[in-house]
Amino acid sequence: MSFWGQFGFQDSFSDLGFELAFFHDHAMFILVLVSSFVGYMMVCLLKSGLSSRFVVEAQSLEAAWTVVPGLLLLVLAIPSVRLLYLLDEVGGPVVSMKAIGHQWYWSYEFGDGVDLVSFDSYMMSVSDIEDGGYRLLEVDNRCVLPYSVDSRVLVSSADVIHAWALPSVGVKVDAIPGRINQLGMHLMGPGVMYGQCSEICGVNHSFMPIALESVSPTVFYHWLIH
Repeated sequence: MSFWGQFGFQDSFSDLGFELAFFHDHAMFILVLVSSFVGYMMVCLLKSGLSSRFVVEAQSLEAAWTVVPGLLLLVLAIPSVRLLYLLDEVGGPVVSMKAIGHQWYWSYEFGDGVDLVSFDSYMMSVSDIEDGGYRLLEVDNRCVLPYSVDSRVLVSSADVIHAWALPSVGVKVDAIPGRINQLGMHLMGPGVMYGQCSEICGVNHSFMPIALESVSPTVFYHWLIH
């Protein structure tokens, strides 16, 4: 059973997540005002017995219903374009991680050459999940990234099209065979974030979850070395 607090966005773990939630609230505020005004005018027209059959010109009214919607579109478009560029910005990442989609699990790689650290991440069965775990979301090996630093995730696929998505971080990128897409993240604090493949990649599409653990840079480098 869902509660009222679960109908909105997940708690954000990155600055992009906060920006997405803020833009959603900003757009919904404007849409509610417009919908309320249009609904009020429709009710007034239906209840009114007056008619304007002999009014053939109203330049001020025509100017108003042209300019006001244009201004509202600008109020929505400017922050939308800004957010679009922020989502594509990678910056100067300190850590890079490669996520490769398979049918139907994820594999992760850190480093390059002789220092390469790689592992596979499979969904855990219900019998193996400890208390407090989430069914269909827990994995045997979580990917780990540090918080308070810029990170980069390189996403690709070994077979069909997948999608690496974490709603609480505000990121989603397609994993395409033969192509490497990238996304930037700046995690705000420690925690565990869950996601799933967001492309219909096959019969077991719903059984390849993503679990990202955010730790301090010191803990991350110790984990990476050992």
